[in-house]
Amino acid sequence: MMGRLSETSVHPSTPRQSSPSGRTSTFAALRIAPYRRLFLSGLLGFLAVQSQMIARGWLALELTGSNSGLGGVFLAFGIPMLIATPWGGVAADRLSKRAVLAASQFALAASAAWIGAAVAFDFIEYWMLLAASAIQAVAFSFLGPARMAFTGELVGRETLPNAIVLGQMSMNGTRIFGPSLAGVLIGVAWVGMAGVYFITAALSLLALVVVLFLPPGRPNPDRPARSPGQELVDGLRHVRANPPVLLLVVISFVVVMAAFPYIAFLPSVADGLFDVGPSGYGVMSAVSAVGALAASLFIAGRAGGPTVWRLQAGAGVGFAVFVGLLGISPSYGAALAAVFLIGASASAFQSLNNSLVLSLSDFEYHGRIQSLMMLSFSGFGMAALPLGVLADAVGLRTTLVGMGAVAAVAMLVMLLVRRRQRAVETAVLG
Repeated sequence: MMGRLSETSVHPSTPRQSSPSGRTSTFAALRIAPYRRLFLSGLLGFLAVQSQMIARGWLALELTGSNSGLGGVFLAFGIPMLIATPWGGVAADRLSKRAVLAASQFALAASAAWIGAAVAFDFIEYWMLLAASAIQAVAFSFLGPARMAFTGELVGRETLPNAIVLGQMSMNGTRIFGPSLAGVLIGVAWVGMAGVYFITAALSLLALVVVLFLPPGRPNPDRPARSPGQELVDGLRHVRANPPVLLLVVISFVVVMAAFPYIAFLPSVADGLFDVGPSGYGVMSAVSAVGALAASLFIAGRAGGPTVWRLQAGAGVGFAVFVGLLGISPSYGAALAAVFLIGASASAFQSLNNSLVLSLSDFEYHGRIQSLMMLSFSGFGMAALPLGVLADAVGLRTTLVGMGAVAAVAMLVMLLVRRRQRAVETAVLG
């Protein structure tokens, strides 16, 4: 039975935007004022994160000069996220979501300012980059589930798929502008690496200010009193009892862990394979984001439609294939085409996976379920280091092709399992 909604929910009055075919208006969720504020805070926060990503990758490469060094930064992100994310989901379902979001944004701002100061005053060391990655991982572990759980409360079930894709769209839009601008600013003498970090800290603080204007997002006061550990176990039981949700959570973990580390190696693709430097790396990141934004616009009105399972499967298979194509790209132009397709397919896969999972789940479990979905990114962080070691040993091209192959096999297994699930569902319905 669907859990009661919190006192901050506004979605009962949300106008219907769907058509008989299941299509919705592309920007339906933005008609809801509280969601617009959540969207704006996410836009500022994502811009900070995406701008910092290119700076972090380039700084790691400068400090270590190896793919293993790049992978180490992602490992420092992945392990803390693996530990903290389940508890971030519990916090989202039992605390004020506004407070969780505000605390997370403050941690992101502080960690960026710290690295900026270390670079500016020339005392930066590799371990500091690892420590900052760990702090950011914990912040994301709490921010992601709270943001997603808040989204469901603010827009309601019917508009939720559209709101999820719009959130993904805001992230993809900042991936076009943020990395390109950061790549340029790193090369500007009076800004440089330190300036980029200070700018991202300021953007995170602006996101925090916007968050303060959101409703409190308190949980349902009638929910049963349980310890955090009991709530964590209850969330796991909810997923286990829902086979389609369990399948989506597992496939997200496997595909993202296997294929998404490609992003950790883009600095080496740009510098080692094609010798285009930080500006070329920024262009690659921006082209990937253009593909992701285009995919988001395409699926925004389709995320709740009858073809969503087929779209999700096609996106996942495409993501795997295009990562492999990046590994065999003979030129920088071909690599740009590959990362455009990777960006489009990866964005569609993530958005549709989240949309399916949350649409099939009760609102009261959204924070904990989103935390399980986010575990895939801790897996990707942990996989980046061994894959970096493998790339140093056998070559980056071979490693990228292998990553795509593993993800493709995982998607084929998912299709077979889902076909069996649908046969069982059809038999039960008679």
